[in-house]
Amino acid sequence: MAMVKQGFRPARRAIDLANAVRSTPGISRDALAALLVEHGERPADVAPGAFGEADAAELREAVRRVTDEVLTETGTDAAAEALNRLLADCGARPRLSRHDGHAWHLHTDRGDDAGWGDWFLAGTALALAQLLTEHGRIAWGGCAASRCGTLFLGTGPGSPRRYCSPACASRERVAAHRRRVR
Repeated sequence: MAMVKQGFRPARRAIDLANAVRSTPGISRDALAALLVEHGERPADVAPGAFGEADAAELREAVRRVTDEVLTETGTDAAAEALNRLLADCGARPRLSRHDGHAWHLHTDRGDDAGWGDWFLAGTALALAQLLTEHGRIAWGGCAASRCGTLFLGTGPGSPRRYCSPACASRERVAAHRRRVR
């Protein structure tokens, strides 16, 4: 019996790629490939012969588009409209897929021959749309800490998150306390 990989999370992949491209706009093909492998892509599928410089440029541009149009959007309605545009632009048609030891999951790209940008846009739009409908609100955001801005997923219970990490939240609380004391 084949072992099934767990944790296939395209929304987490989108956030990690977005943060990487934001921090290093010209991130290398090798660094993108390493991130893709961390998120379940087979090393052979992102080797230089299968994922070249043009593919990396296409993926970087797709990541920028998702970041600019969706991940930095703060309004739920505007985010939903942006996701609908992405899905329409990609000609997204859901299909079930099972490959490389993953359980059955949805793909929304144009098929196995889709380019890396199309693959990323369609898959990310579907994943973020699922999060939006599941939570009834945007379940991602940018850190509210004054010197941060890191994107994060806020899919846990309770109020929507404002900070990417407990460290950023603590720094902001301490700074606010110090301002009040002065």
